Amino acid sequence: MASAPALRRTESIADNMPDALRQSRYHMKRCFAKYLEKGRRIMKLQHLMEEMERVIDDKTERNRVLEGILGFIVTSTQEAVVDPPYVAFGIRPNPGVWEYVCVNSEDLSVEAITPTEYLKFKERVYDEKWATDENAFEADFGAFDFQIPQLTLSSSIGNGLQFVSKFLTSKLSGKLAKTQAIVDYLLTLNHHGESLMINETLNSAAKLQMALVVADVFLSALPKDSAYHNFELRLKEWGFERGWGDTAGRVKETMGTLSEVLQAPDPVNMEKFFSRIPTIFKVVIFSVHGYFGQADVLGLPDTGGQVVYILDQVKALEEELLLRIKQQGLNVKPQILVVTRLIPDARGTKCHQEFEPINDTKHSHILRVPFQTEKGILRQWVSRFDIYPYLERFTQDATTKILDLMEGKPDLVIGNYTDGNLVASLMARKLGITQGTIAHALEKTKYEDSDVKWKELDPKYHFSCQFMADTVAMNASDFIITTHTRKLLEGINVFDPKFNIVAPGADQSVYFPYTEKDKRLSQFHPAIEDLLFSKVDNTEHIGYLAERRKPIIFSMARLDVVKNLTGLVECIGLTVIEAMNCGLPTFATNQGGPAEIIVDGVSGFHIDPLNGDESSNKIADFFEKSKVKTVPIPSDEPPQPVGKQTSNKQLGSSGTRRSQSTLRRLLGV
Repeated sequence: MASAPALRRTESIADNMPDALRQSRYHMKRCFAKYLEKGRRIMKLQHLMEEMERVIDDKTERNRVLEGILGFIVTSTQEAVVDPPYVAFGIRPNPGVWEYVCVNSEDLSVEAITPTEYLKFKERVYDEKWATDENAFEADFGAFDFQIPQLTLSSSIGNGLQFVSKFLTSKLSGKLAKTQAIVDYLLTLNHHGESLMINETLNSAAKLQMALVVADVFLSALPKDSAYHNFELRLKEWGFERGWGDTAGRVKETMGTLSEVLQAPDPVNMEKFFSRIPTIFKVVIFSVHGYFGQADVLGLPDTGGQVVYILDQVKALEEELLLRIKQQGLNVKPQILVVTRLIPDARGTKCHQEFEPINDTKHSHILRVPFQTEKGILRQWVSRFDIYPYLERFTQDATTKILDLMEGKPDLVIGNYTDGNLVASLMARKLGITQGTIAHALEKTKYEDSDVKWKELDPKYHFSCQFMADTVAMNASDFIITTHTRKLLEGINVFDPKFNIVAPGADQSVYFPYTEKDKRLSQFHPAIEDLLFSKVDNTEHIGYLAERRKPIIFSMARLDVVKNLTGLVECIGLTVIEAMNCGLPTFATNQGGPAEIIVDGVSGFHIDPLNGDESSNKIADFFEKSKVKTVPIPSDEPPQPVGKQTSNKQLGSSGTRRSQSTLRRLLGV
């Protein structure tokens, strides 16, 4: 299909779609008739395309139809709802932008509809009586309307820090007096009552600017590596306190950056200066659910990647804090607390231990606080879906312990996942401290059509609680860190500058290219051999691989229905990045994050979690093409010439059977 041009900026989907349908009216009438054949239903993009292929079986003609605006609209469609004679479309033309249209299949007329009207279409598929009930309760989860500047371009989503720097620059430009806000802010900085950066001697922008000029002349005469304590008293006479740097060169550079900001503000120097200000020494991270520990926890209920992610981030954060504090010329020890739930029935882990140092750190610890009930401490594990009734009391108890351990308020509180974000919001509001949020994958997206199956799913999964908690936490947060736009949810204004996209990476010391054999932990090879090929079941493994020559397909996920191929959306898939970093052939869902991480057929392969046959074919075809370079695979069919592969289209149903048969042989099933 040819790449489709974007919509004209002044027109919406509803404006463009009528002409696009009219240009291929004959084929579109037949397509819509096909969509209506099975009555009311919800169709994903895959279903729309499959039925279009049945109607327009000539590939060249189909590609011609899908060129231009029509192809762009179709491929931007996330789902469609059939309610004869109408088909309603939910379309995401750009990140953060959704449009909803209704097409009358009889005359192909198009009408823009509201999100509420679109949801009514979906609800009628499952419960027409409830959908048409005028007294049904409706809750608006739209973003809170804060009067702050907003981003306008989809391409700018996630660049909040840059936007804020530009905005501050525009507000402070012009007269020196406008920069007084910076001076007032610097005067508030302190650590345990000791002023940082400046004192009351420099209480105006004019005084500060003059003092910076004098200090620059003085520092220029010193060796760049001269330690701060050698000239601390002289700077103090002029109104400067600790925090500018640890050497004369560092102090001069920081002061020069501020001088540029005061003289002629620009975004680069603004961001650079504020990145050097000493403000963060004590950090609290909430990760409440699951068995949060450093050993023997992975694979337990609700315990997986989030534990590894947080522990890795804590180590990196401590390292960064230590470096910054040193460069700021301060003698301060940072404190990081990861606050989670204490579980008395810990199943052989340390989750019953209240206070635990984090390995490979000097100033970071795990603090565990129990859930309290009217009958006392709750001893058993509780599912992340049932955790909400305990969080308010948990926040109160955790806050008390945190204030005691840190001997005061933390400078920053960060939440992880819905429960952690909600607890962080409650504590940040109570203590008046800065709150950061780590955006995450919504559980709802992992269950097909969960929005319209709420009556069936909500009693077990409590998606409504999760939506409310996320809406409260993210709108209350001062900044939000996410891996990409697909983690941004409804009810949150993704054009808010608080959003910052930070792409994750793989630990290079663990996930390195397979060609670097000297880095491999060869001492574990016997254990791996036993894990894969031993016929004796034990606590480490069940079953064995009977044929060593067959390629091993590794699925890195716990045994969970939504963690395997039936899961619809994985919003980042860190294991995908790790596998790619090792140079392994990587197959991952075409939904969510992996759809953006992998270039299909180049850096990996997309597989449709709703189409098992297609997934099997892709994996089997890959091994078929690779077998000459690896090991011979027994086959009951004549060998095919290398380099001239017969397509599944040519083979038809026999091609599907061949691929599935090959995959079964590869897997030994």
